[in-house]
Amino acid sequence: MSESFLIRGARLAGGDATDMLVIDGTIAEVGPGLSARGATVVDADGLIALPGLVDLHTHLREPGFEASETILTGSRAAAAGGFTTVFAMPNTSPVADTAGVVEQELALGEAAGYVHVQPIGAVTIGQKGERLAELGAMAASRARVRVFSDDGFCVFDPLIMRRALEYVKSFDGVVAQHAQDPRLTEGAQMNEGTVSAELGLTGWPAVAEESIIARDVLLAEHVGSRLHVCHLSTAGSVDIIRWAKKRGVNVTAEVTPHHLLLSEELVRGYDARFKVNPPLRRDEDVRAVREGLADGTIDIVATDHAPHPAEAKTCEWAAAANGMVGLESALRVVQQAVVDTGLLDWDDVARVLSTAPARIGRLADAGTPLEAGRPASFTLYDPRPVRTFTDADLRGRSVNSPYVDRELPGEVRWTFFRGTPTVADGDLLERPGARA
Repeated sequence: MSESFLIRGARLAGGDATDMLVIDGTIAEVGPGLSARGATVVDADGLIALPGLVDLHTHLREPGFEASETILTGSRAAAAGGFTTVFAMPNTSPVADTAGVVEQELALGEAAGYVHVQPIGAVTIGQKGERLAELGAMAASRARVRVFSDDGFCVFDPLIMRRALEYVKSFDGVVAQHAQDPRLTEGAQMNEGTVSAELGLTGWPAVAEESIIARDVLLAEHVGSRLHVCHLSTAGSVDIIRWAKKRGVNVTAEVTPHHLLLSEELVRGYDARFKVNPPLRRDEDVRAVREGLADGTIDIVATDHAPHPAEAKTCEWAAAANGMVGLESALRVVQQAVVDTGLLDWDDVARVLSTAPARIGRLADAGTPLEAGRPASFTLYDPRPVRTFTDADLRGRSVNSPYVDRELPGEVRWTFFRGTPTVADGDLLERPGARA
């Protein structure tokens, strides 16, 4: 039998303080003044209770790139950030383009025990953009894959993209597109604009993202299928998604925490921690994606957690790898960028970081409301402290965070995964449920 917990005084999604009783992995009761003999009492006075966070875009690197991250280390980083579900992108080695690989990833996540690891299947074999992968076999596997992406690569061939959209309709799947025209971004190192011209770096133009999104929303409308746009980053992309939704196209979109907070001006220091794909954009784009998230044009926040070994980042800018780790910092960055600025409230945060990503990924037991009878997967978050983010906050294998030495608000105090604590009193547990 699992341990029982009585959470006292938590503010559910920032609302009024109340109590929650957790028994055998389930929320048994919610309301003021609860009591339970033998239950471990958690003082949650002043803490915000959010449904366990769900990340629709995580790179866990295993199998094949364990020097950067493993499913275990990535799961630990996720739990430290308040996540209870992560969707693992397929750019592994071998690529997650068969039922066997996605089932292996699922099993490794289950063995780790910190979060539910939900595999994403590749759209094309080897992510080469030439032939469709085993979409149906992955959907029918024990992993029950419903999200397919060649992330890291754009599905550039419109016929392949159309066929993928048609195929996933049969099992209510979704194609998640990395929107990047490869011809328009050859050799690109940062956002194209005034700053790239001043620095003499090859630019990544906004139109390379926007043109693919425009094409794909029209294909999704034509086919009548679901499309998801990964890591949207420009004002023009927000406009296209807004237009498509008004037309009734079944499209969703995500923005990363770093595109909500950071801009291309940071590239001036040639610090490769800020090199990412899509690149950090103009201040105008940062404002536009914040507004798009606030008005519902952009559906979710997803981390695009992309770990790399030190040698891939501690080198000259041109040779450095693209990507940032982001699981441990995501909730704190969202607070700074859109909560403390008044654009979103905590109920909105629960939607964009939990409920909506679970819905897009078709996971019925994730992102559920904090009410009796639901799985006890949630995070207790303290929005009050402000402190410097350091390497000690990073719990994965890589440390390529753009937030080290930056002041961020908030702290994850507890994370519960199916009734078992993975973070307790602000400390990541060495084993889920194992406390000193």
